Amino acid sequence: MRPLRYSINVTLDGCCDHRALVPNADMHRHAIEMFDRVDALLFGRVTYQMMEDAWRSPAPPGTRPEWMEPFARTIDAMKKYVVSSTLERVDWNAELVRGDLASAVQQLKREQGAGLYVGGVTLPMALAELGLIDEYEFVVHPRLVGHGRTLFAGLSTYVDLKLVGRREFGSGAVAMRYEPT
Repeated sequence: MRPLRYSINVTLDGCCDHRALVPNADMHRHAIEMFDRVDALLFGRVTYQMMEDAWRSPAPPGTRPEWMEPFARTIDAMKKYVVSSTLERVDWNAELVRGDLASAVQQLKREQGAGLYVGGVTLPMALAELGLIDEYEFVVHPRLVGHGRTLFAGLSTYVDLKLVGRREFGSGAVAMRYEPT
């Protein structure tokens, strides 16, 4: 069974709005390393559309710094599953996931492969409620923003976690990996 891994960048005060964070080469390299541990991405509609807008190739020359290109090439090439009841179709190496979320994700996890990665906020909340996430990673950035959406607001029950990995970056960010206990 392939594991479902969740990773997100967050500020010290809990904001998970990607616009509140400063991108850097270390974080993009780290994301590629995480993608190397999975063979497919699982996104909700909002995250899928945001990522497609930002990373689908080809990008006009000069659109992004050169150090972002390896990440762009990696995510562009990856298989993607998109959970959506409103999209009629997807492309960008993607396939729509419909029907009962628990059954659909359990089926994806049963398939052969290295693992699945889920990003975003809304879909991971639903997956956490269902107990389907096998690994959580929070990349905590040394920034206070005082606003924005926070993670897992409204979670109906506790999810106890055990620290299984930690990595510090030159920027002061710290990636902490956890598994449910």
